[in-house]
Amino acid sequence: MTAPDEIRRSALPLAAPDDLDPLLERVGDARYVLIGEASHGTQNFYSWRAALTCRLIAEKGFRFVGVEGDWPDCDRVHRSVTRDGAEDPYDALYGFARWPTFMWANEEVVDFCRWLRRWNESQPQGRRCGFHGLDVYSLWDSLRAVRRYALRHLPEQLDAVLGALLCFEAYGHDPQQYGLAMRLLPDSCEKEVVGMLSAVSAAAPQDEAGFAVRQNAEVVAGAEEYYRAMVRGGPESWNVRDVHMADTLDRLAGFYGDGARGVVWAHNTHVGDARATDMAAAGMTNLGQLARERHGDDVVLVGFGTYEGTVVAAERWGAPAQVMRVPPARSASLESLLHATGLERALFVVPPAGRRPDWYDRPASHRAIGVVYRPDRERWGNYVPTVLGRRYDAFLWLDRSEALHPLHDEPPEEEELETFPTAV
Repeated sequence: MTAPDEIRRSALPLAAPDDLDPLLERVGDARYVLIGEASHGTQNFYSWRAALTCRLIAEKGFRFVGVEGDWPDCDRVHRSVTRDGAEDPYDALYGFARWPTFMWANEEVVDFCRWLRRWNESQPQGRRCGFHGLDVYSLWDSLRAVRRYALRHLPEQLDAVLGALLCFEAYGHDPQQYGLAMRLLPDSCEKEVVGMLSAVSAAAPQDEAGFAVRQNAEVVAGAEEYYRAMVRGGPESWNVRDVHMADTLDRLAGFYGDGARGVVWAHNTHVGDARATDMAAAGMTNLGQLARERHGDDVVLVGFGTYEGTVVAAERWGAPAQVMRVPPARSASLESLLHATGLERALFVVPPAGRRPDWYDRPASHRAIGVVYRPDRERWGNYVPTVLGRRYDAFLWLDRSEALHPLHDEPPEEEELETFPTAV
């Protein structure tokens, strides 16, 4: 049997949300469903991810959504979807100002968050579904949030908070300058950050506001470590970031209570198990791998792929986002193999090892488009060697895809370190 025949026989329909039934069955009683995307700028990935998440919330009682976004920005969205009389989710999302804003300030996320708000309005306050950021970039926003909270509620911890704030102020307001300075100076802000985190963690109450300030303190600690690692190069900064996201996922599950179930939205490079790619050989781990290692069968990893279409991205970090053409996938890639089947859309639920067709376990290059994208480099980059059946538990295939719809243009360019690889 040829590879296209094997793939066609494995494919399930994917035309409407009801076609996700086999994936819901695969989720079963799992506590964590991590849903990827092959790019941050594709409407179809966001819409199908939202459709799956809506069903997980409504039919399986999932309690929170954690996204590859900043905690302070996403906390505004969380309030807009969980609190009666709060601002419209559109306004909360429109307020995203750190590049790349199009990742979350887009019409597709607005549609989901408005659905989530309506769903929550039908639920008692203690059963509502939250929306939270998992990422580590918001050093200054999180520092300011901790200071505001300490001024009002933790006056005895204020000295520790101000100590961390003043330490970072000595390097200006650019985390990149802090990281660069660590290459030349023996001192860092690590001691002050650890002191702040310890003081806030011990004193903050166990309510939602207390959890939020503790998480902002954790972000500051993670960001300090991330920017120090970034300037040294290598895989360490990537690993710091993904360990922080995995730890945040665990903290959210603990806050929502015993048995709480959560959804994650992040790029395939974070969601798909790194051990099924060349990332492992490069010394990199990721959120999907860490979740499987920590929680085993309680984790379901879902990936996406596309052959061609359009995407929102930028030519370099901090540059204006634009709609770009995604050219046909390169030959011998996973996407070209799936395209050869003639399937316009398909759902693949990966069978257990030893009971699945061989194509699931054949290595192939798998496209990964970041917020920085150069279509002219498709021949040399933008792909991750992958064993699909080990990287994901399910995969959604969209032969042609379209760009998402940002709410506004990007803010004026800011200098900030680019993540690795290709700002995913």
